[in-house]
Amino acid sequence: MQKINFDEILIADLHIHSRYSRACSTNINFENLVKWAKIKGINLLGTGDFTHPLWLKEIKEKLFERNGFYYLGDFPFIITGEISLIYTQDRGRRIHLVLLVPNLEIADKINSYLDTKGRRDYDGRPIFSIPGDEFVREMMKISGDIEIIPAHIWTPWFGIFGSMSGFDSLKECFKEQIENIHAIETGMSSDPEMNWRIKELENKAIVSFSDAHSFWPFRLGREATIFSKIDSYKELILQIRNKNFIGTIETDPAYGKYHFDGHRDCNFSCSPKESKEINGICPVCKKTLTIGVDNRVGKLASFPEGHKIESAKNFYKILPLHEILSLASGTAMESKKVWTLYNSLIAEFGNEFKILFNVSREEFLGKNIDEKLVELILRNREEKIKVKPGYDGEYGKAEIGIKQEKLF
Repeated sequence: MQKINFDEILIADLHIHSRYSRACSTNINFENLVKWAKIKGINLLGTGDFTHPLWLKEIKEKLFERNGFYYLGDFPFIITGEISLIYTQDRGRRIHLVLLVPNLEIADKINSYLDTKGRRDYDGRPIFSIPGDEFVREMMKISGDIEIIPAHIWTPWFGIFGSMSGFDSLKECFKEQIENIHAIETGMSSDPEMNWRIKELENKAIVSFSDAHSFWPFRLGREATIFSKIDSYKELILQIRNKNFIGTIETDPAYGKYHFDGHRDCNFSCSPKESKEINGICPVCKKTLTIGVDNRVGKLASFPEGHKIESAKNFYKILPLHEILSLASGTAMESKKVWTLYNSLIAEFGNEFKILFNVSREEFLGKNIDEKLVELILRNREEKIKVKPGYDGEYGKAEIGIKQEKLF
């Protein structure tokens, strides 16, 4: 893996949440987000949840604006949020959309529109019964500078291509408004290479963000997009729309919670090939399996595996450092042992992305880092860590070769 020149880039995680979203840490605040973004090596965050009145109040009180970037001290955010649309179009549809917003004035106008459709105060990711094409049309009436990105597009339940409630194409969802959709988000269970197989995505930017529900570095920035260094919202959006950003940081798609088919409650998962052999029926409970991303991509693909589009960007496939430390020590990512190791590495080398991508074997060993741990970090960098695929809401599991083993 080629080293990354961190002085010339901006690593952005623009899909996150606040403490006002369901299943999110109550400790999420702007101070913690900035602290842990810097530890991770992230240069730009989305605020998340601008539709929630209390979080929006904090945005307005704590952040100051310059060129569409909103700063806490020296750290920039842009205004972002996620919307859930649940409606009927031939059948029940559920899709999640990430919104990038140029400024607070536009955010207020979006919220005024949403107030005509329902409530915003019960969840940081509010639900509205608005068809996808109508929603995009109304956003464009407010401002053509709003960026609407279908979120984690393959997730079975809430992705636009999801097997349970999605569509078979962007056109089917957005109709004539498809021209105002410039990008899609891969989600953890797919990577750009999988999305290159879909003909409809040839002219769309493929971006990645974490969808983090906490500020811990094993969630924040686990997926991110690498931009050329900029300091304004306008320049950021131009890089997305012109598809001239640098690339993305991805986890192994198998690490995602919906990569394979399966039933979590039945402790059963299988590959698309195996799923076809059993007609998509769980052998344990005899009910239909939750069809995962790998299977769904294969069903909608126009091109074979390995196809590469003309506008393809580099992407770096790597697991979070906490996952590697957990794997090495045989303890949970949240354990005291992992945190002690993590903090010592950060103290030595600066931030997590530098450790994951750039620190050499010689530099590690020069700081007396355990050789077996160094080997795992380097294997991660070379995409040589095996991952048992996730399924039906269950994360994939990193493994050392064929079986787990404690290294130290």
